[in-house]
Amino acid sequence: MTTSGTAAHDDIDRLTTRVQALEQERRHLLAIIEILQEIAGSLQFVDIVQSVARRLGETFGLDRSSIFLTERGGRTVRLVASYEDPSIRNYVVDLERYPELRQALQTGQTVHIDDVSTDLTLRHARGTLLNRKVKSITVIPIAWRGAPIGAIFLRAFRDGSHFSEADVRFCQVVASLTARALRNAHRFERLQERRGELTAHRSRERERAALVGYLRRLLNQFDDREAPWGEDALAKASAEEIERLVGVTMAVISQEATGQ
Repeated sequence: MTTSGTAAHDDIDRLTTRVQALEQERRHLLAIIEILQEIAGSLQFVDIVQSVARRLGETFGLDRSSIFLTERGGRTVRLVASYEDPSIRNYVVDLERYPELRQALQTGQTVHIDDVSTDLTLRHARGTLLNRKVKSITVIPIAWRGAPIGAIFLRAFRDGSHFSEADVRFCQVVASLTARALRNAHRFERLQERRGELTAHRSRERERAALVGYLRRLLNQFDDREAPWGEDALAKASAEEIERLVGVTMAVISQEATGQ
């Protein structure tokens, strides 16, 4: 091959590589837009994590795409979303079983194992991973204000597409978006809880007001009556009847307080 022919061939290779890179960027951008559309429209924690796990699994055709959230103590995590089994929502996992996950959470850095068959930290699970034809594992921390609150756990098939550095960077962006969405969902849940507490407090206040009003009117009815009010007279009343009247009274007060 002549020098000019070699140069032309090299130019074609560079152009092909560039086109492939641009196509990969396009796929990543489309996937991010789809993820943003889904998680931005929800303030429900479960919907957010399941949507992210599913999208990543579909985008890369993964063996596994899961999201874990940290637990107090640091010895366990909770599996809260799984692409391969969406029914899993809140499963406690011992970190000793996942050294790569433990490392990502402890260091706050992404852990990428390009070939599970040669990684020494996965000796205990190598047989299972090879049987499932797993090629690589990537764990991306989900961090908020510099502290890991969870991680995205991805396993790619051996005969699937290569998990490149660009893919890892894309997943890091998704992890950052997930952290923000989870924080917003947490704030929304706290707001809902406070509103519920305020509503319950107001209901109790209305019940107290209704009870005081009822007692005032009841006592006023007896002001002008001549009736025995001593202990002997009270002892003659039926305890069951008193309890029944109290129950009826409280039911009426509760209905009045709620506006029913």
